[in-house]
Amino acid sequence: MGRVFVAGSINMDVVATADRHPRLGETVAGREVFYFPGGKGANQAVAAAKLGAATTLIGRVGTDAFGRDLRAFLEAQDVDLTLVRDTPEAHTGTAIITLANADNTIVVVPGANALVSAADVTMPSLAEGDVAVSQFEIPLSTVGIFFKRARAAGAATILNPAPALAFDRGLLDLVDILILNETELGLLAKAELRNTDDNARFVEAARSLQAGKDKVICVTLGKRGAVVLVNDEPLVIPGRAVKALDTTGAGDCFVGAVAAQLATGQSIRDALETANIAASICVQRMGAAPSMPTAAEVVAVRRG
Repeated sequence: MGRVFVAGSINMDVVATADRHPRLGETVAGREVFYFPGGKGANQAVAAAKLGAATTLIGRVGTDAFGRDLRAFLEAQDVDLTLVRDTPEAHTGTAIITLANADNTIVVVPGANALVSAADVTMPSLAEGDVAVSQFEIPLSTVGIFFKRARAAGAATILNPAPALAFDRGLLDLVDILILNETELGLLAKAELRNTDDNARFVEAARSLQAGKDKVICVTLGKRGAVVLVNDEPLVIPGRAVKALDTTGAGDCFVGAVAAQLATGQSIRDALETANIAASICVQRMGAAPSMPTAAEVVAVRRG
């Protein structure tokens, strides 16, 4: 059985709820404020760990109260924090989130996440059968070094290129599985894409990346499910009808679930179907990392 190694961000999410999002320059009255553990790296690590994979998180936090609280939470989720470093010279990463009608706007202040370095990601002992996961909330150069090490060790690599940024296509050569939403795909493919577009449009855009037939490209579409290229053949993972409460972290849940399933020997199709169920559970709860489901919850939905 393989292990999951996630190199990525660790944030405290400060969530304000309101009846609607403010317009530019406008102030609206909020209803409640919450503090939730988050950050794409932490979210994905928690998702993988709660689904039963041995999971190690690689990253940095400050020595402030947020950093201490995040460590305590992640340890309680059975995430291995051996490779999470305290960084006194920087504050813990923080995300300011406005939530209205299940949709969110997010401002991320990287803090210690911006200091995750090559030295941090060269510490883990990766091996064949392991899965290496990363995103774009730590320096891109660090992500590239992490994936080079993973490839050299025979580990599978999963990239979630979020938040959407332009990046050197050389990084794509190091990726086995690319998981992204329509906004991120649109940036990479230089195409105007909307969540309501036909599946064929997403397939066309994914193929335009010319990433190679050996790569899996998965486009997550929220309640519509996902459109995937596997061996250059399209595969549709149907969405599940649920009442969404908070979509924050749903994409991270999907990524972490895919990593967990692959590390435990599942096929890519089974991994994608499990991830789709897990994300549908996640959106029915408040918060990012705390909303990740357990393996038992996913099994119950699959049987139900």
